[in-house]
Amino acid sequence: MSKPSVDLGRVGIWYGSIDALPTPEAQRAAQVVEELGFGALWVAEAVGRDPFVSSAILLSATSELKLATGIANIYARDPMTMAAGQKTLAEAFPGRFLLGLGVSHGHLVAGVRKHDYSKPYSHMVEYLDRMDKALFMARGPEDDGGRLLAALGPKMLELSATRANGSHPYFTTPEHTAIARETMGADALLAPEQMVVLETDPAEARRIARAGMKIYLGLPNYFNNLLRLGFTEDDRADGGSDRLVDAIVAWGTEEQIAARVAQHHAAGADHVCVQVLQDGAAMPEAQWRRLAPALLG
Repeated sequence: MSKPSVDLGRVGIWYGSIDALPTPEAQRAAQVVEELGFGALWVAEAVGRDPFVSSAILLSATSELKLATGIANIYARDPMTMAAGQKTLAEAFPGRFLLGLGVSHGHLVAGVRKHDYSKPYSHMVEYLDRMDKALFMARGPEDDGGRLLAALGPKMLELSATRANGSHPYFTTPEHTAIARETMGADALLAPEQMVVLETDPAEARRIARAGMKIYLGLPNYFNNLLRLGFTEDDRADGGSDRLVDAIVAWGTEEQIAARVAQHHAAGADHVCVQVLQDGAAMPEAQWRRLAPALLG
């Protein structure tokens, strides 16, 4: 399949912690991202706000900013409901909403939602089949914008190219971006996430990075991908080796962070969504403002 019709630009902001903000402040966050010129704002789904409702609220508060889900959990709603949510937003905000889908993780699917997580890949294939056939009898969009899949391993990356318009890898490296591009071919959109810390002191930067990485190092989907990239169990110990931390999280000056984003682009990424790590849950507006000239200039 070809790239989605929604143009995300070259760099966006991934902001999973937006759910911690009151809705008016979340709307202001979207306005700041738009004001600074970032192409897209990415929102997540775990155990917080509904991503479709949240996307509608944020799109309503902005005029041009694109919203992308990174990702909407396919176990959270049936395929007909997922397709309806996508088409509803695509009709209301033409060219501004991109649906990212994913299988999430066992602890959220089997543990929290009490669904069967034994065959996530097969479930995704069946889910996409049912989405394609879903009834939608409301006024629809001229173009639904397309869809991306959260993908790390080769099978899901291939599916991202054949049954979706691209992939949204998370918690990865530029080396993985190169693998993803080779696996998917040239026609699919590749939009990896990149964690960053605006801190030049190595000890402090890695402390913040390890806090942001902690939950992900315990999730099999992510750590199995790190093993494929050549990391070992030793790299996971004590919150992550310096080698692993430095590979996953870009830290330092604005220019050093921009250099990491450029590595993803050189490796084949079309769009890189930057996630600022920091202490606390406040909106990282100051960091966004510092990064914007280096990332968008």
